[in-house]
Amino acid sequence: MSVTYMTRQQREVLRCIEGCDEGIGAAELAELLHRQGSRVGLTTVYRQLERLEQQGLVHKIVTDEGARYQYCRSHHAGRDCFLLKCERCGRIEHLDCSHLGELYAHLLSEHHFVINPRRTLFYGLCETCSREDAT
Repeated sequence: MSVTYMTRQQREVLRCIEGCDEGIGAAELAELLHRQGSRVGLTTVYRQLERLEQQGLVHKIVTDEGARYQYCRSHHAGRDCFLLKCERCGRIEHLDCSHLGELYAHLLSEHHFVINPRRTLFYGLCETCSREDAT
């Protein structure tokens, strides 16, 4: 979905999310916006997050602690991306890898299951945590 018009509130929310590499919860985001002088309320934050997610600009990541939102750096390139979550440190990384498309094609052709890459989250250990295990 292309973004043709963005409200001031959407721009403020998106700007804050872009600066939060680890993702951010809606309440944390509303608090951060208030500290920056914005008058965007929590209900508006939720509404804008929903719109930004629909536009493909942010990922909504549902965790045991609640939903977190993370800016999607692959959106502007027009590619799907996938998310990797480290089970030890909790870090979430974007992965833009065409090889996963082969897996998705296999699941479709052999198992008749269509994957939604915008909502796909793989769990494992990040490079840093796996190095710690090796030592």
